[in-house]
Amino acid sequence: MMDLANKRIVVTGGAGFLGSHLISRLDGMGCNNVFVPTHAEYDLTRIEATERLFDEHRPEILIHLAAVVGGIGANRANPGRFFYDNAIMGIQLIEAARRRGVEKTVVLGTICAYPKFTPVPFREEELWNGYPEETNAPYGLAKKMLLVQCQAYREQYGMNAIFLLPVNLYGPGDNFNLESSHVIPALIRKCVEAMEEGKKEIVLWGDGSPTREFLYVEDAAEGILLATERYDKSDPVNLGSGMEISIRDLATTIAAMTGFKGRIVWDTSQPNGQPRRCLDVSRAEAEFGFRAVTPFKIGLRKTISGYLSSLSSKETQGKVGML
Repeated sequence: MMDLANKRIVVTGGAGFLGSHLISRLDGMGCNNVFVPTHAEYDLTRIEATERLFDEHRPEILIHLAAVVGGIGANRANPGRFFYDNAIMGIQLIEAARRRGVEKTVVLGTICAYPKFTPVPFREEELWNGYPEETNAPYGLAKKMLLVQCQAYREQYGMNAIFLLPVNLYGPGDNFNLESSHVIPALIRKCVEAMEEGKKEIVLWGDGSPTREFLYVEDAAEGILLATERYDKSDPVNLGSGMEISIRDLATTIAAMTGFKGRIVWDTSQPNGQPRRCLDVSRAEAEFGFRAVTPFKIGLRKTISGYLSSLSSKETQGKVGML
């Protein structure tokens, strides 16, 4: 098992939602030589910034979390940007890590890389058996090319690069911007704002029939660290909880937990996204002992509480209770 405490570690995206939780875990493990590049200082879509990052900080471990991400609307509005930025960042970082002999490179992929009609539960072997769901295919394919790169570099150069496939994440500190957020933070914000504004209904995209799996962000951070310490193979590995819930049931649950008692209206003119998502998580447990431990409703409660705490309006916090 790799001892991370004395390694020079660079975590791209370390200031983001998942990254901040991962950095907190590294701090708790006694890792005191961890660097988080900011976009302002290191625009990793530019090769000169990538080269400078490696020259200045000489990482022994690279954990690549940085990504340009969003929900269905953001993916549909920015297919070119989501493809290019995610592909070029990863390709340049992996190549720089190879040339500098980085001891281990950990790359985060995405559940969006799976084919649109993957049999449930998604097994890693199914990754290439079809085209991704159209609205997020550019993002998913950009990330999947990084798996190809990791495997090709391992084969030709002996590079120790691993590839993880996390399912949809949620938790305190998530992105609650309705223009770019994923489904859980978007639902929480819609319910809270509807109550604050006295609205009797909220409108959601699709028909509510698709299913999703969710992984609490602290569990995801634990899985990444376990893989960094213990996993050294070319095969991609799912990171998930193994649970599945429909968007309709998710919306009903979040409405109840935030106290929203109005109607939920489904706008069927808008896309549903991938029909089902649920992972086979057996490989992660077998290879590096990872199993999600946070019950879904407890994770939701913490996420809602974190959002309410972040609101500046005391009046809003007084009006909205959590059941």
